[in-house]
Amino acid sequence: MNAGFSLAPLFRHTVGFDHFDELLNSASRADQTPSYPPYDIIREGEDRYQIVMAVAGFSDEDINIIVKENVLTVSGKAEASGAEERTWLHRGIARRAFERTFRLADYVRVSSANLRDGLLSVKLERVLPDEAKPRMVPIEYGTKKSIVN
Repeated sequence: MNAGFSLAPLFRHTVGFDHFDELLNSASRADQTPSYPPYDIIREGEDRYQIVMAVAGFSDEDINIIVKENVLTVSGKAEASGAEERTWLHRGIARRAFERTFRLADYVRVSSANLRDGLLSVKLERVLPDEAKPRMVPIEYGTKKSIVN
């Protein structure tokens, strides 16, 4: 991070954002990652998203999708069998191994994945558990209870 830039004013009214600095650092490193395979991130609704990756030449057996601790990792292994038996006159379709990582916000989960026509679609949705939804907290005053608006 830039030595002259301080996030201290942002933390005056927040609790539990201890890893915010780590998130900013990982975002700045993300710009230095390779551009293969190309991908789109689409917002389909308020709590629904889709990541679409161009993975021409890969089958579903060649691709792994793993979610661990709010990080989605999509990886593909390079073509191995049958390549030695062919004589390539031109090889323009990239089939090299790759790994793409996406940091997911809290409560975002992968709902499905589909590979069709060389495009891998990973659908995501944000599902708030009941304990994360806003709730009214009763205030006790003497022996009476009232609700804060």
